[in-house]
Amino acid sequence: MSSITRFFAVVVVVSSSALMVVGCDQSKAELDSTKQQLQTVTAERDGLKTQLDAANQQLTAMKQQVADLQAKAAAAAPAAPAAPAAEEKPAKKGAHHAEKPAAPAAPAAPTTAPAVPPATGPATETRKGRGHF
Repeated sequence: MSSITRFFAVVVVVSSSALMVVGCDQSKAELDSTKQQLQTVTAERDGLKTQLDAANQQLTAMKQQVADLQAKAAAAAPAAPAAPAAEEKPAKKGAHHAEKPAAPAAPAAPTTAPAVPPATGPATETRKGRGHF
């Protein structure tokens, strides 16, 4: 190798190492900010996990309380006075052929508003425009 070739090789190595140092400095700052963001997000996630665990524990306790209250209500239901036997269950949907009640309900009180007679015959308004039959 000649001295000129060696000189160019040294210049290339020195300049590329200078670029690497400058590039590393920029990426180091970006890396540090990314690490800081990661730490912040991780701390926030851990806090949210703690809140979620506490909420799940409360939910479990509430479900247990609801189950206990329902059991108590079911146990107390037979002790309550029985409903009258004459009371009927509502008819199921589609049971229009079932027996009708023996006594019809009392008629409603008459209204004071005048009754409007139903419309009979052809319409009274005139029709205009194209396509009118």
